[in-house]
Amino acid sequence: MANIQTLDPSASPLDYYGWELRRQREAHNLKQGQLGDIIFCTGSLVGQIETTKKIPTRDFSERVDAALGTDGLFSRLIGLVLRSQLPTWFQPYAEMEAKAAYISTYQAQLVYGLLQTEEYARAVLATGMPDDLDGLVSARMERQRVLEREQPPLAWTILDEAVLHRPIGGHEVMRGQLARLLEFTSHRWMRIQVLPFKAGEHASLAGSFNFLRFEDDPDLVYTEDVIAGHMTANPETIREAARRYAHLQAAALSVEASAALITRVMEERYGERIEERAVA
Repeated sequence: MANIQTLDPSASPLDYYGWELRRQREAHNLKQGQLGDIIFCTGSLVGQIETTKKIPTRDFSERVDAALGTDGLFSRLIGLVLRSQLPTWFQPYAEMEAKAAYISTYQAQLVYGLLQTEEYARAVLATGMPDDLDGLVSARMERQRVLEREQPPLAWTILDEAVLHRPIGGHEVMRGQLARLLEFTSHRWMRIQVLPFKAGEHASLAGSFNFLRFEDDPDLVYTEDVIAGHMTANPETIREAARRYAHLQAAALSVEASAALITRVMEERYGERIEERAVA
């Protein structure tokens, strides 16, 4: 008799997902390989997800829902599963970010997570040498679904010009990332400004921060250090963050001039001619 791993569905969202997948599959009298054939994957992958050895994807979840007629069950569960893969210290912020009505952020080093391409995110997350890089990348991509809602949060991003020049992942990845930023030029809910080098000293030399506002909850400020993230609703901190952000917006290029700078950097620093000279 095969040794079937026992799962505790209350242990975590991932355990519940695996337990429910096995329960639904068996209720339809399907073996792992049979379900795999229906949803165009291997029976081994089905088994790995059922036993929490592999993180499911949204695409996998949607195909399972269609195959088993589960009325979107796994498509709903996958959000919880992927959010649980985020670092423990980051999960509270991700939950509040998903609820925010207004997000304003200043980023001194990297493109804001909600705006990252998958390739850029993978290069960034790999620097932490995680045990499950794929799971972290999937979780970051899942966070971005907040921008796809019918009424997403109003978001304002200020990027230090250094972000455009730092070659995360190489030329091709950076070109794709800057092109992604330009896609938001005509976005109704997102605005991107660049704080140019010529601005010199500015109101947030101490580093990046995020400012979240809500319909019914107090405003929050979020910052990170090397080890963890920190959220606060302290009124004095909120006022100071708002003051500093206003100064950053005043010092930054306009949305239109920012897009022009992003385009210029993309072509001059990460264009095909640059890559050809590097190969030569």
